[in-house]
Amino acid sequence: MWNYSAKVLDHFNNPRNVGEVENADGRGEVGSLACGDALTLTLKVDDQGRITDAKFMTFGCGSAIASASVLTEMIKGKTLDEALQITNQDIANELGGLPEEKMHCSVMGREALEAAIADYRGEKAETTEHDEGPLVCRCFGVTEDKIRRAIRENNLTTVEQVTNYTKAGGGCTSCLPQIEDILREELGAREPVKEPPTVVERPRLTNIQKMTMIQDALENEIAPALRADGGGIELVDIDGNTVFVRLTGQCVDCPASELTLRGAVEARLRELVTPEIVVEEAAS
Repeated sequence: MWNYSAKVLDHFNNPRNVGEVENADGRGEVGSLACGDALTLTLKVDDQGRITDAKFMTFGCGSAIASASVLTEMIKGKTLDEALQITNQDIANELGGLPEEKMHCSVMGREALEAAIADYRGEKAETTEHDEGPLVCRCFGVTEDKIRRAIRENNLTTVEQVTNYTKAGGGCTSCLPQIEDILREELGAREPVKEPPTVVERPRLTNIQKMTMIQDALENEIAPALRADGGGIELVDIDGNTVFVRLTGQCVDCPASELTLRGAVEARLRELVTPEIVVEEAAS
């Protein structure tokens, strides 16, 4: 797994400002359960255009929780224009750094902030415009415009970095050639593209390694996010690449339980363990 700073672990284990602001003035929603990450940010704004309260709800990994938590602390007391100056790199720096593979979590926080402020102002969020662009990565719903923005704002130079910041190409990898083309266009003559292989080869896992990684991902990445919403998940069995789980708590009767199981849980395990993972609900 990854090495997290003490501040990331603190915000993950003790997240600040969880929930929704009552009678919120601005609301931003980004990501989706089907893609494995979702974040809702709500704001309260005073008559001077200053953020007086901010809360978040998220389904995501520890880095997603920590990024959203620290973001709410960063923006309280700031004017809307001051808050809009915060970049995803600022969020990562405030946490003492994030593993590059988790930088997409800071990007999601920045996008949620932009969407919430745009909602308050009655405008269309820039991130929403990106969602309407040509779709490049179908596995994670990433558009061409979002990829181009990430390249420009973070000075990305490799396809691997694009995946780390946007998740594009992190699933079936079929979109990697298109990402390479976009990267070439953005870099132009500035710098040659450092190309990774068109197909990302993952090391073959032994059965014991796979089982250990699945258990770790469920216990440390997926279960905490479900518990935050009153739900839970239990590992029942593993048969090859098929993982049998049982949802618990509020997840049992939730109308979105199938989406949670197929989209969020399966997508997260495919990202963290192997793309061949299939998640099934165990029989009662």
